[in-house]
Amino acid sequence: MNLIPPITSISNLSAARRIHNTMQIGIDSFAALVADPITGAMPTAADRMAHLIEEIELADRVGLDFFGLGEHHREEYLDAAPAVILAAGAARTRNIRLGSAVTVLSAADPVRVFQEFATLDLISGGRAEIVVGRGSFVESFPLFGLKLEDYDDLFVEKLDLLLTLRDETNVNWSGKHRAALTGQGVYPRPLQKKMPIWLGVGGTPQSFARAGALGLPLMVAIIGGEPHRFRPLVDLYREAGKRAGYKPEDLKVGIHALGYVADTNQQAADEFFPGYAAAFTKIGKERGWPPVTRRQFDALLQPRGALMVGDPETVAGKVQQMSDDLGGIDRITFQMSVAALRHKPLLHAINLLGSKVAPILRKTHTA
Repeated sequence: MNLIPPITSISNLSAARRIHNTMQIGIDSFAALVADPITGAMPTAADRMAHLIEEIELADRVGLDFFGLGEHHREEYLDAAPAVILAAGAARTRNIRLGSAVTVLSAADPVRVFQEFATLDLISGGRAEIVVGRGSFVESFPLFGLKLEDYDDLFVEKLDLLLTLRDETNVNWSGKHRAALTGQGVYPRPLQKKMPIWLGVGGTPQSFARAGALGLPLMVAIIGGEPHRFRPLVDLYREAGKRAGYKPEDLKVGIHALGYVADTNQQAADEFFPGYAAAFTKIGKERGWPPVTRRQFDALLQPRGALMVGDPETVAGKVQQMSDDLGGIDRITFQMSVAALRHKPLLHAINLLGSKVAPILRKTHTA
């Protein structure tokens, strides 16, 4: 039984999308240390890290554009220092761009964030990016002696400092939550003249408007529901950017989506569901959500559902549909590690993403 209906409008591009550059295709990952959802076997931390570096290497070899790594400060994750892991990946890759997904800026020192990613930029030959956000967990606040009630103020202030650090070597800056800088030089400087800093957002209108007003590229996390419902927020971002004087081509839109590619739709759904259900049921227990059911999962596999899960043609069609619905997107990153997939199927999915899905989307978006 094919759970995912075919999409008939794969080539029906909006005029707005046609003026943009080729869509970039990438992967976002977590260094999650979780049990196999089928066997219950637990990998060692060293094995999981070695597998992660192998995934970055393969993503580069098959021609993907970006590999992003999340940041967590919880027992089941190994990515508390993502720039270190990305630097290891940089030394073993040639072309793929490497960045965070996301850097939890509210709980970090912007000077150290800038220094770490500037160092990554030098190691990688100018391939580093930063996606900053506020994160979906709050453990980092007490860990670093911060108050959760300052959640938004911390982010706004630290984003201002990070952008200043990118643009100026000797910085004069003052704020409420950090000691002032009075002309100190911040080193090293990155190889890129203006290292990309994306703003990662969920569903808060203020965040979309902020990104537009600052002219920052936008990375939208869409992990449930129907992506077309985000169109008003994406429009808000573009309108805020226009009012601030930025050109349409400056206002890039990226989507962080849960996805997985296999040889058939049924195989992709059956392999992705166990780990997906386990992960979101666990998160749900912390947040008062009911357990995930297969019926809910299958609904998200529909043409306009949020899960980019299926065979290469189906996944490419879903991405294209989402791009049309949102008025065009510049980057799509697939989060596959959330489902605790076995290493071999995950490598096969990365291969299919680079060898099958990406060529379809690139051909369509350069037509």
